[in-house]
Amino acid sequence: MRKRSRERLREVFEITKIAKRFDRTSNTFNITISYKTATDITPRTLAVAEAFGIGVDQNRQQVLYDNIELRIAPNDIVYITGESGSGKSVLLKRLEKLISFNTMNIKDVQVNHKKPLIDTVGSSLQEGLELLSRVGLNDAFLFIRRYSQLSDGQKYRYRIAKLIETNKQYWVMDEFCSTLDRETAKIVAFNLQKLARQEGKAVLAATTHTDLFSDLKPSVHIHKRFGREVEVKYYPNKVCRICSITQDMRIEEGSIQDYKKLAQFHYRESGGLPPPRKVFTLKRGKETAGVIVYSYSPITCFGRNKAFPKRLAIEELNQEFSIISRVVLHPKYRTIGLGARLVRETLPEAGTKYVEAIAVMARYNPFFEKAGMKKIAEQEPEPSCQKAVEELRRLGFNPILLASEKYNLQRLKELSKEEMSQCKNVLASVRHPRLRRAAVPEKPYADDVTYQSAIEKAGVEKTAKILRVLSILMQTKVYLLWERASMS
Repeated sequence: MRKRSRERLREVFEITKIAKRFDRTSNTFNITISYKTATDITPRTLAVAEAFGIGVDQNRQQVLYDNIELRIAPNDIVYITGESGSGKSVLLKRLEKLISFNTMNIKDVQVNHKKPLIDTVGSSLQEGLELLSRVGLNDAFLFIRRYSQLSDGQKYRYRIAKLIETNKQYWVMDEFCSTLDRETAKIVAFNLQKLARQEGKAVLAATTHTDLFSDLKPSVHIHKRFGREVEVKYYPNKVCRICSITQDMRIEEGSIQDYKKLAQFHYRESGGLPPPRKVFTLKRGKETAGVIVYSYSPITCFGRNKAFPKRLAIEELNQEFSIISRVVLHPKYRTIGLGARLVRETLPEAGTKYVEAIAVMARYNPFFEKAGMKKIAEQEPEPSCQKAVEELRRLGFNPILLASEKYNLQRLKELSKEEMSQCKNVLASVRHPRLRRAAVPEKPYADDVTYQSAIEKAGVEKTAKILRVLSILMQTKVYLLWERASMS
């Protein structure tokens, strides 16, 4: 009995009244929350009480919310701000409880730590790639990483992808972006409101930070001060289209050195970059945030014959055509429209009438089309490449890992002389010009005899690189085209 009595003396915060109601027909919440505080009786608290004339054995009644009315629709973006201890989290919890039948809290998202990201989202590969791309995890290397290998910002983006998957109507987030640096927080806030509005979902986000207002663009802003003072403002529920951190960014002509600064963030970093024709860079102050590289178009490429019925002369290709060979953004700056901006604003500066693009990512992220390019065709892997990969599978190669030169080198060293001969025969049977350029770089249009001889003489290192090129040829690519508008 004495123990319980002592425990009661130590209680310093106790909610004494909660009145909450949700009217589904009008989407109206009514909230009342009050609490009482008491102080431990110790020699020092008694001394303070005597000095200031206060009673430590008396409870003090405080009111946080006094019958406050909130109108929150199922597609509103609600931004709850206020200082620590003002009652933001208490309000958020009460709102969440009232609509618990259709809510998902970001902290309750189930994370599979054992599998690569691409195996944990979406009901199919296509759906998984699209979902991860929408939240800014649109990087081939990120697709195959585990959750534990992500940065804090990337983890937050991943959890948003999982929120979308739940199909719950209300997304709840306490301490919203509190662990992220402020630039990343603004980017996440911008992308969150865009996704929620696209999906027709509501967001209930509480945080001490008020710097996310312009990027989150709330339709309901609740600012909680200490005591019972609450300020509620309502705004049009419209998507924010420009992230605040992009306002001081500029695009200027750059150099191959700018590309090298960001090459590590491109999944084909180790692949050869075609000779650049023009390079443009996206700058934020002195920081390189993005880069685009224009190169000379290849003599042949799929999709072009659909756009141009007649065969084009080499002189015409060199003069009239460029191809986008690289578009790279720093991972922090993804999902805020910079990829499309980088393409759109530099297309007229490429210096040619036509600009082509051949990209795998265009299947999952249509930023080329948003920039004004037209999708002409998709190309499935050539039958000769598919057949070669199947024969390599029978030799013990894992087709999924062929993109890794390290894996290829290790596997080649394990082959017997007979198996190595079979492997080279498989490669020699592929007639794709891209594979020929990899085998005979000094003669990009080598004949059959020269090509087969180069394959036969290739060492394990060169063979490993050729196998990697074969894996690239197995990708389904999209061909896109831009044409400069006539000045007449």
